[in-house]
Amino acid sequence: MPQLLIVENQQAPIVNVPGAEIVLARDYLTSQRYSDMKRAKVFNLCHNHSYQSEGYYVSLLAAARGHRPLPSLGTIQNLRQLPLIKIASGELDRLIQKSLAGLRGPTFELSIYFGKNLASKYDRLCQALFDHFPAPLLRATLRLNGSWKLHELRIIATKEVPASHHEFFRERAQRYFARPRTKDVQQLRYDLAILLDPNEADAPSNPKAIERFVRAAKQVGIRAFPIGRAEYPRIAEYDALFIRATTSVTNHTFRFASRAKNEGLIVVDDPDSILKCCNKVYQAELFKKHDIPCPRTLVVHKGNRSTVADVLGLPCVLKQPDSAFSKGVVKAYTQEELKQLLDQLLSSSDLVVAQAYVESEFDWRIGVLGGRPLYACRYYMARGHWQIQKNKDGGGKSCGRHETMSVLDAPDDVVGLALRTASHIGDGLYGVDIKVAGGEALVIEVNDNPNIEAGVEDLVEKEALYLNIMRHFVDRLERKGVRQ
Repeated sequence: MPQLLIVENQQAPIVNVPGAEIVLARDYLTSQRYSDMKRAKVFNLCHNHSYQSEGYYVSLLAAARGHRPLPSLGTIQNLRQLPLIKIASGELDRLIQKSLAGLRGPTFELSIYFGKNLASKYDRLCQALFDHFPAPLLRATLRLNGSWKLHELRIIATKEVPASHHEFFRERAQRYFARPRTKDVQQLRYDLAILLDPNEADAPSNPKAIERFVRAAKQVGIRAFPIGRAEYPRIAEYDALFIRATTSVTNHTFRFASRAKNEGLIVVDDPDSILKCCNKVYQAELFKKHDIPCPRTLVVHKGNRSTVADVLGLPCVLKQPDSAFSKGVVKAYTQEELKQLLDQLLSSSDLVVAQAYVESEFDWRIGVLGGRPLYACRYYMARGHWQIQKNKDGGGKSCGRHETMSVLDAPDDVVGLALRTASHIGDGLYGVDIKVAGGEALVIEVNDNPNIEAGVEDLVEKEALYLNIMRHFVDRLERKGVRQ
């Protein structure tokens, strides 16, 4: 993909980046060549990004042309709104105080070149500001009034970089542009970021599965790049985002999904799906509204907690709203145990989901993508336990065996119920968990970002499973009209 460095005049100090083309802003805005260019990364180094300025229009037209501008128009707009800077400074206050401890005021200026500063001791603060407001060149002004506060954050041009910083600036730019490329670039049409967290214990895809995703992506014309959380500022450079790290509304995966969606990327799974699937209270209300069969359910609060046993019977299952991987899901056998567990759960959440206990040998998991069934698995209960995963004291776990089968061999009522339920969440990638009791299929929950591990969910479909997911990205990119 072409890389364009947009400047207002040739006199500004320019970095020599191999493979990158230096373009005057006026030429980029008016030349038919750049209007016809199907795909490009546009690094907007203009001095003025105010409303209707050349710098503003560079990012605006880049987005309209299907190019990838940095900064995006969203970042430019956010930097013009002081309240957003104040919100960011509140979130970053601890880092600001730590980074500037020992400095005497009243004012301190921090130059940020692609997320770094000449003094490495400020790198964490620079990266945090760059993460919030991705732009090649930023300057932060902080003022000391009792404590350090972010007073201003603005985009600067290359001509504002001091001569003593030129060498560092060139080095940072070259390192930023030096992302490894895959071979056969001309045959690959789209860029896909696969978000991973190598340190998590319960990752939804194992390393072998990630390798198969990358290989499948290449077969359908996608360059797939496994990325980590440090790539947050660069997410707008991709066409799509595939999250393969455990999702939560409170961690970086949700921020990635939200920013990618705002930048116009195809996102699996999107922030709305994460919000809906990560909260069991939402799902309880959704199932009730749409008459989706599920175990008898009660949303518990301090005012009705005394009725749980009468309504659901004992034993019953209690779930904290954001439970996952069997964590935060407990079983109460007696009134005394019920009281103790509710005390614990209601101390951290005003609402808790309680369900009648449904005994089964296994849970069905139907994978659904874009409204179509993707895979079918039976996950058996862990030995001597009532869940498919038993979390041990000290951090260990044990899991029951699994049985993967063709979707065509799974019961029609189970698959049909999974599709109907997922349709009320969205058109992303979901794992619908279902128990069958007394001949009736009951939805337990819908998971965004379900497990797809080599040797488990892919046992039947094998490589076709990964190809189907990658084709889903291509179909959505083509429907959206992303330029190739």
